[in-house]
Amino acid sequence: MKKHLIFIFGVMFMLNAYSQTKSAVNQDVILKSNGEEMRGKVTQVSDFDIHFVYAGETAEYIIKKSDVLKITHSSGRIETFGQAAQPAETRKNDPVAMSASPADHHNKIAILPFAFLMDRQAGAAEIGIKAQEDTYAFLSKHAAGYTIVDVRSTNAALIKAGITRDKMMGFTMKEIGDILGAEYIIDGTITQNKGYATSSSYGNTNTDVKRKSEDKVKVNGSEYSNSNSVQRYDVSVSLNIYMDNNASIYNQTHKAFLTNTDGSYSSPLEYLLKRCPLYRK
Repeated sequence: MKKHLIFIFGVMFMLNAYSQTKSAVNQDVILKSNGEEMRGKVTQVSDFDIHFVYAGETAEYIIKKSDVLKITHSSGRIETFGQAAQPAETRKNDPVAMSASPADHHNKIAILPFAFLMDRQAGAAEIGIKAQEDTYAFLSKHAAGYTIVDVRSTNAALIKAGITRDKMMGFTMKEIGDILGAEYIIDGTITQNKGYATSSSYGNTNTDVKRKSEDKVKVNGSEYSNSNSVQRYDVSVSLNIYMDNNASIYNQTHKAFLTNTDGSYSSPLEYLLKRCPLYRK
């Protein structure tokens, strides 16, 4: 009798172990970028999200694709996803930074309207907004793995929060990051100063000589001149990138190599963007 009971318990144990093993085999496993494993059933994979149900539960969860490294399906098929660009090196070494960003901030970039100084005085705000738009257009092509908040949404959120350029110093970058829902905040300044002016002039004289006779000469002359003056500008761009934990990860200034006649800032701006930690070829 005792042997029969041992045999029955042994069979039950084996059946239970087999059931658990089979259940584990039939599970999908999601490996997130933070190392977390989620076991259960993947019910849907869309362009941006993954729908998932934990084993033994019925509630469906939605995970962002950008937070997932790979899915090991129960069939054995492994599905990997394009890796988001890694955060700045500073964040890796800063434990406060790792816990400072809410989930919806992760890898999001917001660009503030640039400050524009002309001859050391505040210039037209339109130039600052144009530089903001140019930065957005450039990074949209060269910031793979990041989500860039569109300019209109950024400016609308700033206006609603009462953050203007002259009041911006009263807000921390963490506060601005929370308002804009971004992990990285780009702030820039364009400085334009009058350089040297060049001028040029030219003229011409026409003389007609008409002989009326051997000893009489009449001279008709006309003369005109024109001058042109060209103002040249010294232009520089300063670019600052902050994180939503108030850390500054990039702070550089670059001056246009040659003075120009239209005050263009494109060259120094692109120079700095190509060297910032958010740039991807």
